[in-house]
Amino acid sequence: MKITFLGHAGFLIEGSKKIVIDPFLTGNPTAKNKPEDIIADLILVSHGHGDHFGDTLSIAKQSRGTVVSVHELAVFCSNKGANAHGMHIGGSHVFDGVKIKLTPAWHGSGYGEECPLEYLGTPCGFLLNLDGKTIYHSGDTGLFGDMELIGRLNSIDLAMIPIGDNYTMDPGDALEAVKMLKPGLVIPMHYNTFPLIEQDPLKFKSEVESNTTSKVAVIAPGDSLEF
Repeated sequence: MKITFLGHAGFLIEGSKKIVIDPFLTGNPTAKNKPEDIIADLILVSHGHGDHFGDTLSIAKQSRGTVVSVHELAVFCSNKGANAHGMHIGGSHVFDGVKIKLTPAWHGSGYGEECPLEYLGTPCGFLLNLDGKTIYHSGDTGLFGDMELIGRLNSIDLAMIPIGDNYTMDPGDALEAVKMLKPGLVIPMHYNTFPLIEQDPLKFKSEVESNTTSKVAVIAPGDSLEF
């Protein structure tokens, strides 16, 4: 399985199926990939903010893939001409062999540039079961105690969690999240896209590997790892 970091909170997962998560490429100052180059069977969107919803519609239409998110965001995408499947927190569904479950995330989900923002439902995270691996993408979130429950009920091979602070967890809270989730591997996300969320991912890596059994992979936008 190949994992490519698209920058910010975006990832492309390539195994027996291709899955893209939060594809914010256009307007992302760190992005190396172009939206027209992304082909995905499933497009997972954690919430409606522009730095996560990003190029969802164009990728869904060119791929003829399915947008997976909470019901309100899925309806929005369907009304814009994309294939979409709505779910909600705690629910799961199997998409041609790929099981996806929605998890809580403490954040917001307003869409648009003008007020009032369009409400696109409750933010979420994702648990993916693909090719025998369990992957957790937390979405944008603060630290919350039910991460312990997520970690206890799932043997997580890879967790993608934010460290940027201001809008999400900071590195200290992210370390506590790792302690609860107990993943084999962690990829930090949602940092250094803009000055407001600048962090040192190598310091985070050192703290996690000194205080837990998890390993951390720091990946530059556009780069990949085999997993």
